[in-house]
Amino acid sequence: MSDRRLARFAATSARVVAGAAVAGAAVVGTVVAIAAPWPQYRAEPVSIQATPAPGDTVLACDGPVLALGRSADAANGLSAAAAQQIVSGPAASEAETTALTGATGDSSGEAEALRAAPRDRAQTPLAAAGSSTVVSDDLIGFSASACRPPLAESWLVGGATTTGANDLVVLANPGSVPATVQLSVYGAQGLSSPPSGQNIVVAAGQRRVVPLAGLLLGEESPVVRVESAGAPVHASLQASLTRLLLPGGSDQVAPLAEADTRLVMPGVQVLTTGEGQAGTVLRLLSPASDTTASVTLTPVDAATAAPAPVEIPLTAGLPTSYDLSGLAAGAYTVDVSAGAPIVGATWSTTGFGEGADFAWYAPAPETTTGSVVAVAAGAGSSVVLAGGDADATVTLTPVDGGTPVSTTVSAGASVSVPVDSAVYRLETSAPVRAAVTYSGDGALAAYPLWPADAAASALTILP
Repeated sequence: MSDRRLARFAATSARVVAGAAVAGAAVVGTVVAIAAPWPQYRAEPVSIQATPAPGDTVLACDGPVLALGRSADAANGLSAAAAQQIVSGPAASEAETTALTGATGDSSGEAEALRAAPRDRAQTPLAAAGSSTVVSDDLIGFSASACRPPLAESWLVGGATTTGANDLVVLANPGSVPATVQLSVYGAQGLSSPPSGQNIVVAAGQRRVVPLAGLLLGEESPVVRVESAGAPVHASLQASLTRLLLPGGSDQVAPLAEADTRLVMPGVQVLTTGEGQAGTVLRLLSPASDTTASVTLTPVDAATAAPAPVEIPLTAGLPTSYDLSGLAAGAYTVDVSAGAPIVGATWSTTGFGEGADFAWYAPAPETTTGSVVAVAAGAGSSVVLAGGDADATVTLTPVDGGTPVSTTVSAGASVSVPVDSAVYRLETSAPVRAAVTYSGDGALAAYPLWPADAAASALTILP
């Protein structure tokens, strides 16, 4: 081999060896780099804590008791049968009152709406309630209800569409834009969406009244779900009953804000009717799934023996009624727990003869902090307090002057506190549930006390 060829061979070999060495080093470096811990960088997202500005406190009242078909030439016409007497406050809220129109076509059917502007970046405390008494040949009874904030969704448990019942779904829009409402009804055949309950437009500042019988006829235990878009609405149910041409009472039924696994109805009156009929009935509905409801009844009078709890099976979408008439006469707190969200209410009557009245007792939400509450005028008015898991000291202080009233509610017990018509500041040392109840000669009514809206909490905003 010539010297030139030898030199070329040696150079080529050297390049091959060098390339192999470099490749091997790269492989080894890559393996070592993968196995070795890499430096890490972690960036925390930018966040801003912001507390939304509080809005106005807005309440809508149920308005006067309405009568359907009183005029022979207007069988479907509505008229006001008895005006509603409103109690509201505190005076320092400087609430503005406006009229909710459209129920009867004249001013007699107007209901009140109250609005209070926030102060010092806090929502202004405001409470209101009203009561009505009607005595006529076709309608009789005492009604009491709280003025409520409008809701995007609510439930109405009460009433019937059988012979003698003349019940009305009342929708009020205290806002500034129209609301479109959908009404769904749960009955013996399950859930239905009647055409007359779809796309109901409730103009701003107005009310719409829908006969319950026009939604689903022949139902003994209907439950109505109210859903609103565009603006929230205040929904209520006016129930009235006629037995053999004799008026058998009337009531304005409070809505439920949502289904829950626990319902507590303080102060349900169980009266001895002596007529062999169901004078007190619990109505329950599990909208979405089969479950079992456990019902515990706690006497408000500690001297009365508590009955044993009962278990009630519930089929999804089908309302169930349970007779409570076998209890000893007196006031009870009805406590219902279930394995799935449910809605419910308890009906009770003073009797089945002339001059009788009835009431629907809706569940009361838990109150944990101070809140203003209103007690409407009426005979035998009391605030019934149902204790939670701990003993509570509860004080009711008239907001516009007066002597405070304090009481102790033992855990799991119930207490009735007689009160006058006024607006009170309710303060409690532990969670309780409360309702205003009325019981008198031929008069029965009740409504749950809702806590005031909690102060708006801070929101975390991630840009």
